[in-house]
Amino acid sequence: MATETPIKLPATRRIYRPVNRTFERVFFGGMAILLCVIVFVGFSATYFRAGMIHAPLPAPILHIHGAAFTLWMVLFLIQAALISAKRVQWHRSLGTVAFCLPPIMVVLGFIAAVDALHRGVHIGPLDPAVSAATPLLGITTFAGIIYASWRTRRQPDSHKRLILLATIGLVDAALGRFPWSRMHFSPAAGAVTGLGILVLMVIAYDLISLHRLHRSTMWAAPLTFAVGALAVPIGMTPAWHHLAAFLDRTIGPHI
Repeated sequence: MATETPIKLPATRRIYRPVNRTFERVFFGGMAILLCVIVFVGFSATYFRAGMIHAPLPAPILHIHGAAFTLWMVLFLIQAALISAKRVQWHRSLGTVAFCLPPIMVVLGFIAAVDALHRGVHIGPLDPAVSAATPLLGITTFAGIIYASWRTRRQPDSHKRLILLATIGLVDAALGRFPWSRMHFSPAAGAVTGLGILVLMVIAYDLISLHRLHRSTMWAAPLTFAVGALAVPIGMTPAWHHLAAFLDRTIGPHI
């Protein structure tokens, strides 16, 4: 009796869509410009148009904090411009120096948030403890995503997405200072809405350019949005109020 020889089918291989580098440079360069504009508009009245180092800020630490975060945005824009100009080696050389800044930013962000908590700064109707949740959780998330971007600095597609999403998380503070009341939004709701739009732009770019989500986008995009969206609900919990009281009591008086 004859036996049938099984037919071996070739292994299925996933075919990735080739990346359009021109579209890539336009997108990431455009996002860098957009984020810088958001930061300028958000902090225009209280910092940039107020004279920056001469701005009447309520605490000296805020001048250092503002200078460091402004420098990050300038470097972010320059780095995107270098890639657009195909100056990859210049980009890498400057990046080696630029990565010294995030650890300083994390420390300054933490100190500035605790200082605001100690001074009783609040966002709209939110109490100071709840208001402190957004910057404290935000700077922690920034630290994690920036560290991941440093680990993937030799993997350009991952690196650029992580840097972008980490910086998107930073502009949450600027978004909260937009005139959302004209659209009947609270500052917190407006900031979350703006943050969501920015994150969706990264997701849309992946779907258009790759027809899928990049592995870095898969975890960093939802994390960036979740922290911005859930910071206030987390800040309302008793556990967070205990933590805020501890930080205010132990660190606040020494800033």
